[in-house]
Amino acid sequence: MDGNHNSSTPGTGRAEPLKKQASSAVEISQITGAQLGGSNDPGAPDVHSKFGSRLLSAEQDVFEHNAWDHVEPDDEYLEYAEQQIRMHHEHPVPTEKQEFYNNTPAAFWNSFYNNNQNKFFKDRHWLRIEFAELFEWTTDRKSASEGHADAGTVKEDVHLADSSDSAVSKSREVAVASALSSEPSDAKFRIMEVGCGAGNAVFPLLADVSDPRLFVYACDYSKVAVDVVKSGEAYDENRCAALVWDLSSTELPPNVQPGSIDIMLMVFVFSALHPSQWNQAVENAYRLLKPGGLLLFRDYGRNDLAQVRFKKSRLLEDNLYIRGDGTRVYFFTNDELADIFGTKFEIEQNAIDRRLIVNRKRELKMYRVWLQAKFRKPISAD
Repeated sequence: MDGNHNSSTPGTGRAEPLKKQASSAVEISQITGAQLGGSNDPGAPDVHSKFGSRLLSAEQDVFEHNAWDHVEPDDEYLEYAEQQIRMHHEHPVPTEKQEFYNNTPAAFWNSFYNNNQNKFFKDRHWLRIEFAELFEWTTDRKSASEGHADAGTVKEDVHLADSSDSAVSKSREVAVASALSSEPSDAKFRIMEVGCGAGNAVFPLLADVSDPRLFVYACDYSKVAVDVVKSGEAYDENRCAALVWDLSSTELPPNVQPGSIDIMLMVFVFSALHPSQWNQAVENAYRLLKPGGLLLFRDYGRNDLAQVRFKKSRLLEDNLYIRGDGTRVYFFTNDELADIFGTKFEIEQNAIDRRLIVNRKRELKMYRVWLQAKFRKPISAD
């Protein structure tokens, strides 16, 4: 690992982004050339492989395996990326079309889910390892009885707290545990996924956790996506509510009280927003979470191959693009995440997940970049 644990209070300076050390192997089968040119599929981690376990020590070995961890892009790729980004700026989306894409984002996602229903994304079983907090609040879950890694062990691997931060981290955990324990024993533990899509995170969570206190809100600004969730065999209104809601709206979702959410999940969601919507989205997340509540975040990183491979007339603004299906995607840096969320939240993790994907037959190298973060609403917040 190079980089320190990023644990800071709102308004403080930044730490160097971590190289994330949790399980995070890319599903190679999902990364095709067409998808890299503009897919909605982020290439989810694989729950069966330990992220960081395959390190490239000698360049001549690069085509020995299909994927390598923590590999910085080489000079050839950096030069290619620079040329591509320059081309993007020379040939942006025509001005007369920019307003069309920015004013009707939900329509494009409705079209996407009309075409794909629940067949595009794979279920996100990897959440148990990447975001153990979704499960570790209870032992009443299948993964606890089937011999999977204990969530506490995984959590230490994910947080990477160094000795200088241990006292702060321990104090925070004690405060959060104290706040949660003050509620009645039958109080609901509320998890909200923003950008639930077809339910690929919600349904695995409901299937694993049988604790009757669990209640999940599944939100998406695509009505078609919400209808897909509601039509799922595992959808149970006693344990889940699927809602049409835009994260950047000035109103909170219907029938959800401010300060009632224990954990909020945003996986490849924030990148669909226009930068002018970020502040409102952060404010909404802050208002919905309980004091001590946790926001779990994963999204695209700057110079990811999905960005670099865009063709002409796809750039809306700096680092904001339109895919072939009309949906937007932004590519972040760790510094941007610190600026966007750090004014409201304590930053517990701000990590970078680099992966070199190799096509051994054609001897091609593909550099993927994702960011993963954990933001805590201060326990002292009103």
